[in-house]
Amino acid sequence: MKQRTKQTLRLYWSQIRNYKFLLFFMLLALGIATVLEIIIPIYYKQFFDILTSARPSSTIATALMDTLFMILAINAISWIIYRFTTFTSDYFQPHVSADLLQYAYKYLQRHSYNFFTNRFVGSLVRKVTKLSRAFQTFADRAYWHLFTLGIRVIGATIVLYIFNHTVAYILFVWTIIFITINYFFSVWKLKYDTARSAKDTETVAVLADAVTNQVNIQLFNGFSFEFGRFKKVTDELQKLQTLTWNLGSVIEGIQAALFIAVEFLLMYFAIKFWQQGTLTVGDFVLIQSYLLGLINRLWDVGRHIRDIYESFADAEEITEILNTPHEITDAPNAKTLTVKKGEIEFKKVNFSFHQTRRVLEDINLVIKSGEKIALIGPSGAGKTMLMKALFRFHDIDSGDILIDGQSIKKISQESLHDNLSLVPQDPILFHRSLIENIRYGQRKATDKEVLKAAKLAHCDDFIINLPQKYETFVGERGIKLSGGERQRVAIARAILKNSPILILDEATSSLDSHSEALIQDALAKLMKQKTVIVIAHRLSTIRQMDRVIVIKNGQIFEQGTHDELLAKDSLYKHLWQIQAGGFLQEEER
Repeated sequence: MKQRTKQTLRLYWSQIRNYKFLLFFMLLALGIATVLEIIIPIYYKQFFDILTSARPSSTIATALMDTLFMILAINAISWIIYRFTTFTSDYFQPHVSADLLQYAYKYLQRHSYNFFTNRFVGSLVRKVTKLSRAFQTFADRAYWHLFTLGIRVIGATIVLYIFNHTVAYILFVWTIIFITINYFFSVWKLKYDTARSAKDTETVAVLADAVTNQVNIQLFNGFSFEFGRFKKVTDELQKLQTLTWNLGSVIEGIQAALFIAVEFLLMYFAIKFWQQGTLTVGDFVLIQSYLLGLINRLWDVGRHIRDIYESFADAEEITEILNTPHEITDAPNAKTLTVKKGEIEFKKVNFSFHQTRRVLEDINLVIKSGEKIALIGPSGAGKTMLMKALFRFHDIDSGDILIDGQSIKKISQESLHDNLSLVPQDPILFHRSLIENIRYGQRKATDKEVLKAAKLAHCDDFIINLPQKYETFVGERGIKLSGGERQRVAIARAILKNSPILILDEATSSLDSHSEALIQDALAKLMKQKTVIVIAHRLSTIRQMDRVIVIKNGQIFEQGTHDELLAKDSLYKHLWQIQAGGFLQEEER
């Protein structure tokens, strides 16, 4: 068994064990019902032995009726037990499936920012949704089919052994051979099922990427190019599907040949024993009942085994991720961050991507309580990375980052994020109502508090003109709103959160003068009595800052007030002089 398959089974058991007593009683009931089904052919044997052993009479008729009523009673009891098992399964499977999805969701969300930037969103979603379906397939095939089949094979062999050793040996040995062939064939086929499952996920990812970038495809006439990419992966998926289906057809052909062989063997020896007088008509009925019952179920056993291994192939994609350690974790006994002042210190901070490309180098910076600083510099200088390090989206290589003297490595990530607010350059909203998006800043906020924050951020100005007002859905990623409207929603969210430390990544795109004025007014309200770090582009914003930090090549190149830096031949002065339209140009001299 492959390591990933073992990991998948361990993952299933981690959730199944919460219902182990329910599973035990369900399997016990299913086992009893199956044993009762095995007993029924014995009464059919008795029925036909009575029928063929004497002339018709009232005594014989009574014996036959008694046998029929016994068969009816056993069937009724078996039916009741099966219904109990069905209802139990209908509770068990959905609950375990939901628990698996919730576990996968929680584990996935705890992965780092870097983890998500290196993977297709559509691919991750597909892998998670496959997990639930994969478990249901596994559970259904495991206990409804393979578990009951095992009981039927053992039970039928024992009963036949009592009446005829040779017939029992033939049936048992043939069954073992049949199941072994199916098992090893399914294990061999698993590598193709895994490849097919991976290609299926890739196809969904390519499709999701194209749908997400539909506007870009139109703007750059990329339809033919993108269709070519999609056609390539779907053609590869088609080839793998055809291969796996053809392999399934091959094993079904082998199964049919094995069924013909066992039918001939059993009937041949049955006739021989009948000639010798050691086998009755009732024995024929018993053998044929077991044989037909097993054939009906064994015909599908190969498919059930293949279904289980295909479900493993589907589940193993997300199992791999769920067994990938989190890059960024809380320290043992991590403390809760307590912010009284809001002072931030970057102490000899160094960071490289994959230990190759240096992004931050020996950053030493103290931001005092209530101080407002602007980070500026050429594109790729390390401004955004500095903010990601503060949020602990990445762990730095060396040095430390302190908030009120507390190292962010020693505090919980949850408490860290509780005390930081971010207004990003291009806010992404949930495909939910406006009021839900704003309330996300403080999910326990009342409607009154949400409306107050919206008005302070000038969201109310455009929301009241929408048909459904605050209940308007904003579309995926907030696409139904303009850039300025999304930014105001993000500001309202930050106002509602009211964290002591604010980080603002200003949008570089130009807004109309009215939107610019509204956003500047909203930001002024938001920044009151807070420690503020702004990745600044607008001159109007920079002028409001207490200090300007110029970053170049991952280092603090220069710092000072706006006037101090303009008074000398500085990189800041150069950027200022070549500014246009109220924005600093991100150029290197």
